[in-house]
Amino acid sequence: MITRTSNLMMARNAQQNLQANMSRLAKLQEQAHTSAAITRPSDDPAGTADALKVRGEIRANTAYKGNISDANSWLATLDNALTRTNDILTRIKDLSITAATATTTAASKASIATEIEGLKSDLITQANTSYLGRTIFAGNSDAGAAVVENPPVPPATASTYTFTGAGDGPVSRRIDASTTVRVDASAAEVFGDVFTKIDSLVTDLRANASISSHLAAIDESINTVLTAQTDVGIRHARVLKAEETNVEQSVSLETRRSGIEDLDTAQVILDLKLQELAYQSSLAVTAKVLQPTLMDFLR
Repeated sequence: MITRTSNLMMARNAQQNLQANMSRLAKLQEQAHTSAAITRPSDDPAGTADALKVRGEIRANTAYKGNISDANSWLATLDNALTRTNDILTRIKDLSITAATATTTAASKASIATEIEGLKSDLITQANTSYLGRTIFAGNSDAGAAVVENPPVPPATASTYTFTGAGDGPVSRRIDASTTVRVDASAAEVFGDVFTKIDSLVTDLRANASISSHLAAIDESINTVLTAQTDVGIRHARVLKAEETNVEQSVSLETRRSGIEDLDTAQVILDLKLQELAYQSSLAVTAKVLQPTLMDFLR
């Protein structure tokens, strides 16, 4: 069977081809304007799914970045407080060694006792160090202080000390999908009975009694603080490593996202110019092939 090609069929086919060329031209114009490979899900369903997945990973990585920054600040504050605590205890030890010598007079011991009492107040201040309104040695407690000194109630003559946060759980930050890091420390574990030891030391100094037995107790407290500081240093190193990894992942994820969603602008412009040329050529060829006839005017 011979198929007859009429002018109407030629015109319809030409119109369809021109419309297809116009659609491609419009698509390229939109891509050149937005520099985006995907402007709607129908453009690339598989690419859209990949883009959504990568963007979800980017959001998670950004959240981990915030957690890492917060953990870094917590641990830096904690390390500084422990360093100052160690300095205070070392000073108390030095004063105790001086007071333990046989040539130290009762008046000198009393003066040393006064200085040590001041150092104890500084020690309590360090124990109550806070970061952004949160006490770093009190866990998740909102008491506002990790250590509270309770004045003696007669007939008692020595102060007692209350540690808060012991039952409120530690403060932790998630630094990646599978890792959490503790960013605080327990006042009860770090300071323990150091305040009671200092009170006993001061009492013996004022009584002009022998204080040699207190030196070992002060050394024990210093070692406890150093152990806590070592642990904080290990945790801080993990956070710093996670920070490096987070930056690397951020760059990698952005590269993946760009590879899916972004276009080479220069290539798009080149394709656009070629498509414009093709469209203009199609118009010219169609105009020559489909010459109007007398019948077109009589209709």
